[in-house]
Amino acid sequence: MGQTAPVSAIVWTAAGSLAAWLWLLLGQGFFWRTDVRLPPRREPEEWPSVCVVVPARDEAAVLPAALPSLLAQDYPGRAEVFLVDDGSTDGTGELAHELARRLGGLPLTVDSPGEPPAGWTGKLWAVRHGIGLARAREPAYLLLTDADIAHAPDSLRRLVAAARTGGFDVVSQMARLRVETLWERLVVPAFVYFFAQLYPFRRIGRRGARTAAAAGGCVLLRAEAAERALIPDAIRHAVIDDVALARAVKRGGGHIWLGLAEGVDSVRPYPRLHDLWRMVSRTAYAQLRHNPLLLAGTVAGLTLVYLVPPTAVVAGPVTGHAAAAVVGGLAWLVMTATYVPVLHYYRQPLWLAPLLPFTAFLYLLMTVDSAVQHYRGRGAAWKGRTYARPDAVVGDEP
Repeated sequence: MGQTAPVSAIVWTAAGSLAAWLWLLLGQGFFWRTDVRLPPRREPEEWPSVCVVVPARDEAAVLPAALPSLLAQDYPGRAEVFLVDDGSTDGTGELAHELARRLGGLPLTVDSPGEPPAGWTGKLWAVRHGIGLARAREPAYLLLTDADIAHAPDSLRRLVAAARTGGFDVVSQMARLRVETLWERLVVPAFVYFFAQLYPFRRIGRRGARTAAAAGGCVLLRAEAAERALIPDAIRHAVIDDVALARAVKRGGGHIWLGLAEGVDSVRPYPRLHDLWRMVSRTAYAQLRHNPLLLAGTVAGLTLVYLVPPTAVVAGPVTGHAAAAVVGGLAWLVMTATYVPVLHYYRQPLWLAPLLPFTAFLYLLMTVDSAVQHYRGRGAAWKGRTYARPDAVVGDEP
């Protein structure tokens, strides 16, 4: 009789995990599918003007692989690029000038706004400066893109055509991140998978749906919608600025779209686990609004959904209760199957799919570390700046 309670607990916990996975499979906007790409589009008779705003801080290492792709855009309308040098110490601004002189292409303006005032993140202060410069040209659209993002020659053309055809105020593509080292293979596809699980792409593009998100590496924003939503002033404190931007636009009645990228690639390497850890932990606790209860719930949820299935598979035979192993194995199978499309999108081997529980455990540790760093006053540290108490994003007004 003494063994009945713990054995039953194992079975019921595994059953809870399986139930969660069945709900995720069918009830979370089919987040695991990777066919949400740029919507059908027609090329307009007249192409609207576009200004490209690129905030850059110490990006000399990646700029030669990214900036030329913007300057070389094959866009039929008027377009120009504004690179905002956010206090770089590695010659980012000078390198941008040199690349433009040597390669030609779209007009390039390089400027610097100085240090951000209190209440602003450095990136959004740079974006504000870039949008201010762009408004003198009265563009119809703004393309906000990062300095480590390389665009295919027709990227801008396709983004604008999709926005015009669908009547979208925001068209955003989640750039395809670099996946070359072992740690990148283990962690990067899962990053996209978890993001889509939190913000199912199909719901984002649905009118009337509350779900809103964007991917900061590539955001085409209608200038009128930016003014109506007070972008970026209304989100000046947001560390997760892309989601904040999408929510601000949607609150203002805007129509937004987010999908996986075609011809938009990040060139930034994350060769070591340390690099990936810092990328995730920098904003993980901000995503939870610095709320200890949300942190506890997240840890419990990750444990139930991702760690219980393999644990049950191992613990079932040990406890002599095969039901736990069977139920846990079914949950693990569903989990693995939902991860396969993302691995296929990243052209990665399928043997990585059953390792998702291990990757989820890493993300759990990164999230806890993010909270620890926050309470030590080191939260959201990035490129020499530390935002000790950044507001998360979600609907907060300054």
